[in-house]
Amino acid sequence: MTLSIAVVLALFVAALILFATEIIAIDVTALLLLGALLLTGLLTPKEAFAPFGSDTVLTLAGLFILTRALLRTGVIERLGATLAARTQNATGMTRGVLMTVAGVSAFTSNTATTAVFLPVVLGLARRAGLAPSRVLMPLAYASILGGTITIIGTSTNLVVSGAVTHYGLRPLGFFELAWVGVPVAALGLLYLFFVAPRLIPERDAALDATYGVRAYLADLTIQDGSPLDGQTLRESGLGRDHGLTVLAVQRAGATLHSPAPDDVLRAGDTLVVEGQTERLLSGKTQLGVVSRPEQKLLASLEDPTDRDAVRLVEVVVMPRSPLIGRTLREAQFRARYGLSVLGVHRRTRLSPEGTARTRLQVGDVLLVQGPTRRVEALGDHLTVLGDLTSQQRDTRRAPLAVTLFLGAVLLGATGVLPLGVAVVVGAALAFALRVVPPEEGYASIEWPVLVLVACMLAFGAAFESSGAAKLLTSGLADVVRPLGPHVLLGVFYLITVILTQPMSNQAAALVMLPLGIGVARALDLNPMPFVIGITVAASNSFITPLEPSCMLVYGPGRYKFIDFVRVGSGLTLLGMIVSLIIIPWRWPF
Repeated sequence: MTLSIAVVLALFVAALILFATEIIAIDVTALLLLGALLLTGLLTPKEAFAPFGSDTVLTLAGLFILTRALLRTGVIERLGATLAARTQNATGMTRGVLMTVAGVSAFTSNTATTAVFLPVVLGLARRAGLAPSRVLMPLAYASILGGTITIIGTSTNLVVSGAVTHYGLRPLGFFELAWVGVPVAALGLLYLFFVAPRLIPERDAALDATYGVRAYLADLTIQDGSPLDGQTLRESGLGRDHGLTVLAVQRAGATLHSPAPDDVLRAGDTLVVEGQTERLLSGKTQLGVVSRPEQKLLASLEDPTDRDAVRLVEVVVMPRSPLIGRTLREAQFRARYGLSVLGVHRRTRLSPEGTARTRLQVGDVLLVQGPTRRVEALGDHLTVLGDLTSQQRDTRRAPLAVTLFLGAVLLGATGVLPLGVAVVVGAALAFALRVVPPEEGYASIEWPVLVLVACMLAFGAAFESSGAAKLLTSGLADVVRPLGPHVLLGVFYLITVILTQPMSNQAAALVMLPLGIGVARALDLNPMPFVIGITVAASNSFITPLEPSCMLVYGPGRYKFIDFVRVGSGLTLLGMIVSLIIIPWRWPF
């Protein structure tokens, strides 16, 4: 064993320990690993930094931006709302949502899909009288299952596709994983439909306490063509489905307080509602209602830079503020600050007169929207508590967002353009056409993932060039040769599943990939079954709540760690059995 091999193997073991324990953040561990390779001379600067400009990293960045465009324009929320409106039966509703989530997750980040559908599913659960715990874990699992269908379903799939080219293999086809992903997802959904409900505990969640969000008083005006026009309050489902309490209805200068369930809503009515922030914002997206102050503000912005840099923030009214004791209209809030107030929150219950007629007090929290420069110019009398800009939805550009995303996917999937080229061009057009502001798009990129991927690709190059890969895989090959290829594939699948519980999916795949390919070649086997097996195993992280999608539902569902072990173990075993049957058939040894 040479000194170079010894150093690489030592770094490999150290990285495994740090990845598993997360004493240091995984992206920092990856950077330290890269730094060690540079300092020891195992990689030249050119070799070490080349992966940061690889098509894999740029494709990932572009996909994060295009996904953000879909989220910002409310496309996915609209899909969930449409499904909710068409399902009445609780069982059918749950199954329909899970199938929709799996389908959406095949083309977008499973974490983003879970985050967007979380409030939708909670609203549906409330409507059906189901405990949140009954539907949130299946939501997370469905998003993970859908991610195994296409190359862009998870970043892990894309990372593996880019990494295998460094070992002389072809990249994965856009739908190549679907041979395994579709059967696994289909059987996994059946498991979630019929088996999981018997294993998932029923625990109610105090939703307001779970999210820690404020309830705001807001004025929302029904537009022409809104689905609310002509419906009674009961039929509208504003409270049941959308979490909005209607305190009053303003029509033709008159105010109807505490409207009855049978009162009919009309276009032009202004509803004085109370609801959480995300409920108010999603309501504007789904219900055909608008905030008049917001409309007036956007209409007054002539500078496109201001229009694209509109922020949504929470501000608190401080002592000695000139707003105290005055209404927003009396204080000429919009003229004074250049901002619009979408809602008002107070610890005690507000009067149902609407935001314009509410006399402000010290400690009131205002949900404020306006250009960045105006927000930054607020004085000491209004203090910014938090920035909620990422929750805003611009539905006007939804068709454009869908066109850019589908265009990039279709061009990449059909081979008209390389996937990386199609995605990067799509992201550039999303910026140029103002579907998503550049600063918001860049903020949506998961930089730790990109750093991890680039550093591990560089380590893979050192692993090969030093001879460590050949030494390690030849030793492993001698040990596992008597097992046969089918058992060997199962061993690699199982080890990857185990590693991906404490480690990130991408790290587990990139650690196992050179070993799987090396052992396959040492045994004169086709490496592709092992590549596919490692990829699928790395994505099927169901046993613990450490997967980001599972962490999103862990608190709201009031789950315990053991709940994921009980429900996820069977799903993991099912996925493993299906994969080990299909992979050798589709990619022979």
